[in-house]
Amino acid sequence: MQTVLVLFGGVSPEHAVSLVSAEAVLRNMNKENRRILPVGITLEGKWLLFGGEDYKDIAEDKWEQNPANCTAFLSPERGAGLCIVSGNGIETVPVDVIVPVLHGENGEDGSIQGLFQLSGIPYVGCHVCAAAASMDKSVTKLIAATTGVRQANWLTLRRADFQKDAAAMCRLIMENIAFPVFIKPCSTGSSVGVSKVKTEADLLPALENAFKYDKKILAEEFINGREIEVAVLGNDSPKAATAGEIDAGAEFYDYETKYVTSTSQAYIPARISEELNAQVREWAVKIFTALGCSGLSRVDFFVTRDTNEIVFNEINTLPGFTPISMYPKMWGADGLPFAALLDRVIELAAEA
Repeated sequence: MQTVLVLFGGVSPEHAVSLVSAEAVLRNMNKENRRILPVGITLEGKWLLFGGEDYKDIAEDKWEQNPANCTAFLSPERGAGLCIVSGNGIETVPVDVIVPVLHGENGEDGSIQGLFQLSGIPYVGCHVCAAAASMDKSVTKLIAATTGVRQANWLTLRRADFQKDAAAMCRLIMENIAFPVFIKPCSTGSSVGVSKVKTEADLLPALENAFKYDKKILAEEFINGREIEVAVLGNDSPKAATAGEIDAGAEFYDYETKYVTSTSQAYIPARISEELNAQVREWAVKIFTALGCSGLSRVDFFVTRDTNEIVFNEINTLPGFTPISMYPKMWGADGLPFAALLDRVIELAAEA
């Protein structure tokens, strides 16, 4: 019997997305010869072993109120596993593998991976250094540059400099990057805090908004291209699935478009040539490897509309597993269904 700890929620702006991903993961995970321990982390940072049987309560954010919940925490002591607190005291349950279904801050930035590492329990996804480097978009860009792939022109900007002289920061951006320009926090996902700025008047509010989420942000050149995503799976010999494409049906693929509205359209395979599809998959594996990733990641690109040039955008080391998420859809299109994909990432965790 394999004991699998599934972690969801988290102290993160992407908490709600994690809940939807977790419901899909728990519903689709193969239960045969497995004991599954679903543990949620509230926005306040409290850990609870979910005592309910209906995973829909997790997606609908009703899970915290379940009377069968117990306080639980992962011990950093090797071999201790999950500690469950109830009226009978503290029970320690050995855990064979951890599946973090956590997005963004405190979930895929290396923070919780450090706890997993201390516990000695195998876990799905990248290890500490790769997770941290991949979460920080400015660090990601520096490492990705070593592969030779083209990237959008960018500036790294800091909150302390903004607070000293916001006008000077606005001038710096306008002197180096033409409108429209993207303003984005360095360490958030799901497009949280991201703005597409078309005029000087909109620049200051966009900077103020981005700095709410991070002390370091990017100003980035707009690339007029198709949004291409590649699912990568593996450890030492990673493979890439057939590339997919997102048509946002909006100004850009923001949080609302991803999770709230129905304007976006996914295409698998992407509407690019077979040659470009092969190229973008090759670049995805190169970037995954350069960053030291393991297990799984989704690597995002643009393919320019005028010249069909591949431009690296960003990497997501714990991609969404919601019913509309591209990562499981891309592998599904290549013949690896959701349940089998979950089995595979758990196998890779043990091998890493």
